[in-house]
Amino acid sequence: MEIRVLRYFLAVVREESITKAADLLHITQPTLSRQIAQMEEEMGVKLFDRGTRKIVLTNEGLLLRRRAEEILELVDKTERELSEQDEAVEGTVSIGCGDLAAVQLLPELIRSFCERYPAVTFDLYTATADHIKDRMDRGLTDIGLLLEPVNMEKYDYLRFNQREQWVVVMHPDSPLAKLEQITPKDLKNLPLILPRRLTVRSELARWFGDDFDKLNVLFTANLPSNSSIMVHHKLAYAIAIKGSVAFWDREKITYRPLSPALTATSVMAWKRKQPFALAAEKFIECCKSALSDRGEQ
Repeated sequence: MEIRVLRYFLAVVREESITKAADLLHITQPTLSRQIAQMEEEMGVKLFDRGTRKIVLTNEGLLLRRRAEEILELVDKTERELSEQDEAVEGTVSIGCGDLAAVQLLPELIRSFCERYPAVTFDLYTATADHIKDRMDRGLTDIGLLLEPVNMEKYDYLRFNQREQWVVVMHPDSPLAKLEQITPKDLKNLPLILPRRLTVRSELARWFGDDFDKLNVLFTANLPSNSSIMVHHKLAYAIAIKGSVAFWDREKITYRPLSPALTATSVMAWKRKQPFALAAEKFIECCKSALSDRGEQ
């Protein structure tokens, strides 16, 4: 016996007419008559005395009406309780982020999620992929936005289609600011700030080629924000992911892309087989759905 057919049955009982009930349910009268007849056949009882003016319930029909009302009341209550679980979800979702262009996807995801789960808050933690992975392994961070290359053996993830662009960050008065693109030759003998992550430096080493070991590396740094302070004071040029640098004050620092272009991918990752709090679990589900709809891998 289907819940839908029980609703049809009660509509006929309330309207005392199959024609009126069919109009109310937005189905045809023959379809509704067939559904009621099949119900009677399945149960082996007659539910209605079909008079000339209105339909009257038999004793069996009266019993089914009572039970159908009880069943549908329980069904409706269960559906309400399940939908109300959305409002009951609360807590904090911890997201670790590199200083990446991919972070620009977060506002849309968080806004949509908060409309459904208004009691949930977020903790954003900015660090390198290696640091965020360590926090994820220790259960301190739920989700990480990580710059590749990174070992994803222990994680489930979605890879973003958007590419992260490597640039040279410089003071606006720098001679290199007059160029549209920066080549390895342009950086020869200049004081540089390189990323601290060894896997990332390996990518840059391939870009520089044989001259990499001859570079004048004055600093290594884990985040572009610290590097850019040094750049502003004209201590060095920083090679960094464009990320949030694009939003900074162009009168204090500027940037130029590398040539040949050097880009990287980034991923949204979470620990495989990790037990998450309900809020984090729900957010991961929403992100997977939203990013899959966008065609992210």
